[in-house]
Amino acid sequence: MCQIFAGQDPETYEFQTRSMRIGGHSTSIRLEAAFWAILEQVAAHQGMSLGKFVTKLHDEVLELHGEVRNFASLLRCSCLIYLDEVRSAPKPARPRYACPSALQLEAAE
Repeated sequence: MCQIFAGQDPETYEFQTRSMRIGGHSTSIRLEAAFWAILEQVAAHQGMSLGKFVTKLHDEVLELHGEVRNFASLLRCSCLIYLDEVRSAPKPARPRYACPSALQLEAAE
């Protein structure tokens, strides 16, 4: 089991710092590369750029709690929530036919 975790590419847990504009202020956020990759997926799933997604999340937390404490940790936990939701989502039904030609044959009948 440890090989799964210990054998991962070191680049996935290497820190990356990204500069963003949040609430009208320029700031830097430092996360592991793997978390940035997941945040990119979340943003795409929401139909937003990464910058817009992070800004919207920051604004919503500010509105709900009046302050944003430890935003980098909030982003990491958001990634975990997203992965849990994806993992527990119902799987799409398998198509009856594996090839388009079968569908064409059925339509012709």
